[in-house]
Order: sequence, then C-alpha cells, then structure tokens
Amino acid sequence: MRFALLAAIIAAAIYAGKAGVNAVRGPERPTIPTVRVQRGDIDLKVYTVGDLRPVRSTMLAAPQVNGSLQIVSLVRSGTTMKKGQTVVAFDPSEQEYKLEQSRFDLQAADENLVKGNADAAVQASQDKLALVKARFDVRKAELDVSKNELLSSIDAAKNTLALQEARRKLAQLEQDIKSHEAANQASIQVWKEKRAKSQLEVDQARASIASMTMPAPFDGMVAVQDNWDATGGFWGGSVLVPEFRAGDQVRSGRGVAQVLEGAMELQVRLEESARANISPGQKVQISVDGIPGAMFPGVVKTIASLASQGGMFGADPTRRFDATFEVDTSDARLRPGETARVTIVGNHLHNVLLLPRQAVFDRDGRQIVYVKNGSAFLPHDVTITNRTEGQVIVEGLTEGAEVALSNPEQKPKAAAGAGK
Repeated sequence: MRFALLAAIIAAAIYAGKAGVNAVRGPERPTIPTVRVQRGDIDLKVYTVGDLRPVRSTMLAAPQVNGSLQIVSLVRSGTTMKKGQTVVAFDPSEQEYKLEQSRFDLQAADENLVKGNADAAVQASQDKLALVKARFDVRKAELDVSKNELLSSIDAAKNTLALQEARRKLAQLEQDIKSHEAANQASIQVWKEKRAKSQLEVDQARASIASMTMPAPFDGMVAVQDNWDATGGFWGGSVLVPEFRAGDQVRSGRGVAQVLEGAMELQVRLEESARANISPGQKVQISVDGIPGAMFPGVVKTIASLASQGGMFGADPTRRFDATFEVDTSDARLRPGETARVTIVGNHLHNVLLLPRQAVFDRDGRQIVYVKNGSAFLPHDVTITNRTEGQVIVEGLTEGAEVALSNPEQKPKAAAGAGK
C-alpha cells in the first residue's frame, strides 16, 4: 500500500516537472521543410497540351440561289478526297427548269430584235423615198414659180401657194423621219436590253447548275457539318444534332462540309515562364491521346511576341503566348481536332544552381528565398535565369545553402487559431 502511494507521488511529480518545462519553453514551433541548393546539369524541357488543326481548310456552303436546295449525294466524314472530286451535290432540277425558261426568253428577245431591226430598215427606206419625192416636189414648184411673170396673176398665185405647200410638206417629212429614227432606235434598244437580261438569266442559271456540284478545292479530308435545321429550332444540350446527309433540305449559304488539308499544325498556349526556353526551329516530340504509344516529330513554327490573358471574361489571369508547331502528318491516323501533348527539349545547361520552384517566393515584385541561419530564416534576393516545370535555375546563392520550402513568415492556420 505504501509502495503504490509512493509510485503515484513520483509520477505526479514527473508530470508536473514536464509541464513546468513546457510552460517555460512555450509552444513548440512548427517544422519548416527545407532543401539545399544543388549544382548540376539540366535539360530545359517544356511540356504543354494543344489541339491538332489543319494548316488550311475550306467550308463548302450551299450555293446562293433562289428556291429550295436538296442534297442528292454527300461523302461521309473522314473521307479522304483528291482535288476536283465531288464532295456534295444538290438537286439541279429547279435550276435546269429556270435555264429552259431563260433560254426561251432569250430566243424570243433575239427574234424581236431581228424584227425590230428589219422594221427600222423598211421604215428608213420608205422615209428615204418619201424625202426624195418631197424634195422633187419642192424643186418642181420652184420652177413653176419662176414662170409667174409669164402667167396670169391667178396662176402665179397658185404656183406660189403650191411652192409653200411643197416646202411645208418637206419640212414636216424631215421632222417625221427624225421621229421615226428615234422611235425605231428606242424600240431596238428595248429589245437589246430584254435580250441582255435574258442572256444574264441564262448565264446565272448555268452558273447555278454548275454550283450544284461542289468539288474538293485541294487534297484533304472531309468533315461533314451538323444539321442544326433538323432540330426544329431547339438548341438544348440534350438534343442530338445529326450531320447533313443525302435527302436533307439545306438553306442557301449554310455550311455543309469542310475540307481539311492533310498538312496539320498544333496550336498551344505557353506559360510566360516557358516562353524563354523555346525558339522557332526547335524539334519537339508529340503524342496523341487517341494513338497511345506513338510519338510524332514536330518543329516549333511560330511564337507570339505578345502575351495575352486566357479565360473567358478574364477568369484566368495567367499570361500566355500563342505558339504553333509543324507536325509530321505522314501517319494517316492523325486527325484534326485531336488533343496532343508536346515535349519541347530546350538547351542543356551545365553546372548551374538548382532549386525546386516552390522554394522561390514573390515579394513586392522581387524573387526571394528564405535561407536558414541558425534557427531563423532570412530573406535573400535571387535572380531566376530559367524555369522548368519543377525547378528553377537561380543566381545569387551558394551551393549547399539550406532554404525553406514554405514561407516561414506566414503563420500556419492551426497556430493562428490557437493564438486567438
């Protein structure tokens, strides 16, 4: 009994001693993870994701014609076409009917124009003959008047009146001839205009018939478009939109199929930190999600000189650079629209100082690290010369220096809550 009581007293004393020591020391400080600056070699690899797209593409749209358009033949999506091969054809019946009507109108205009020219020629001949006769009558009357001195006053007066009448008729005839010429020319011009209109309608009908057949403008693959008209005006996400197919009615100007050139490029958006590690002409390796295990060579084609912020309504503040890569498309399995992953092998750097990216912090626009000095961490400015996905190449530190992987100036949430 005494032994048990003595043991309890000793245990209580030990516990009280530990509590006193902890009270003097205060709460234990959280452990800050650290890493040492290493010197070594590194390949500046950049990893990014983008979409394959054709270098050139053309949309084949329903021709701009009056009336209804019905597809009579259409190749399937994914079909490889040669330049000049028919991709889509529409029913030309209505346009052929319009051509026949236009041809009939053109023939009628030609006949009326010929008749108008003939009538004008006949009228001109008649007027010419009448003009000769009228001038003869005037001359005869003038000769009769010249004999008035030898005639009685009554006969002389008759001759004078006859001359005046002959001259009046000649003047009237000359005016009538001018009117006839103007009227005939106006009539001929009307028929010429009607003929020109009919000829234009014939040409338009022929062009419309030719546009009913739409060939591939270059070698490439066909992508048939969705027929939104088939949904009846419903655009909900649950509505299944079919592709265009033979028999469908199409509105003028509606895109029916797209021809995609075989040559493709990869378009990506690079982070600002990766921009300095690549340049046009660098070789890249490309893998496609839909073709597992296959690698395709490529080359950096262009890189935008100005950065832009991505995301709709500025939701993504990250500054990115648009870049394109040439892709070896000799493999027929590659298709536009597929997602591709790119590995860009940049320069090989030798004997440089390396740190994990999370060891560098931004303070008022300066890049700093926290170097361990005894039990404290002191902020230290550094210069970052290059970045990879996981590491940074720095200047301004010594090899082996121990730096913090988390900001020691920020209190942990648990500690902050305990101090309240």
